[in-house]
Amino acid sequence: MLAPIAWRTPPRHYGPWELVTSMLTEALVAKGIDVTLFATLDSETTAKLDGVVPAGYAEDPFIDAKVWEYRHLAHIFEQASSFDLIHNQADFPAHAFAPLIDTAMVTTIHGFSSERILPMYKPFENRVNFVSISDADRHPALKYAATIHHGIPLDDFPCDPVGSEDLLYFGRIHPDKGTAEAIACAKAAGRRLHIYGIVQDEEYHARAVLPHCDGDRVIYHGPVGGAERVAALQQAKALLHLINFDEPFGLSVVEAMACGTPVIATRRGSMPEIIEHGRTGFLVENGDEARDAVARAGSLDRRSITSRVADRFSVDRMADDYLALYQRIIAR
Repeated sequence: MLAPIAWRTPPRHYGPWELVTSMLTEALVAKGIDVTLFATLDSETTAKLDGVVPAGYAEDPFIDAKVWEYRHLAHIFEQASSFDLIHNQADFPAHAFAPLIDTAMVTTIHGFSSERILPMYKPFENRVNFVSISDADRHPALKYAATIHHGIPLDDFPCDPVGSEDLLYFGRIHPDKGTAEAIACAKAAGRRLHIYGIVQDEEYHARAVLPHCDGDRVIYHGPVGGAERVAALQQAKALLHLINFDEPFGLSVVEAMACGTPVIATRRGSMPEIIEHGRTGFLVENGDEARDAVARAGSLDRRSITSRVADRFSVDRMADDYLALYQRIIAR
């Protein structure tokens, strides 16, 4: 299992790719699979940990991202013959090594970010087995081995059948993620808004977010992990996910719903695949619909929302889907 090296695996706070890598690794080990996790050396896992990168480059300013990324890749690919299969979670640079080895490869594409990355995917589509994380994120020119939705450890996100009257924004502070739209919706609905997440766009944060953060009606808490993360997801009337891009998946959406919190999301990207409109949340087209959905959020049964997530988005289901794919690839 080849993890990215921006953050530790699992991440302390933010790091969605590292988080998915960790969840899948731990689930495979629990199923008796012999897994070696190639990740930063401060990572934590029940698998065998191997690596050369001291820490994540987003956490340690002395780690040069490009230098250590290729050192990381060289370290795993020089051992490729020791493994039945290499599962790459670290984007397209690993594809440069694919023609040099005989070991089967899988790459999970954690969001097809731009047409510009296609030259590092298309030439390798018959050598590397590509997995999309939603049907919405598939590129029409690329061959895929499977679509496998992420799963989460359900026991880590227990249902809160009551919640609160406050609204929640949970994600990167960036125009794509709709932080300003969430603030506007909360104000229109007359609700307090709690904002959690790393600041990815400083100018946007200073211009469109901070002026509204008064510590009372709009509260910015910063990034959060562990029990505090779960409490934030549990204790909300609804999660506002009013995105301005085609979201490839959205882990926080599933985590919130696992806690019983309905999600109000823009009908873009993978959201129609993940949210069942009128059952686990609401899909909206504009701010007026989002405001109206806030008023309707209390009509949804929070225990039923949790139950639907358990049926569709468990980490065991994700691991079983990947195991079935691995077996098909190795058999072929």
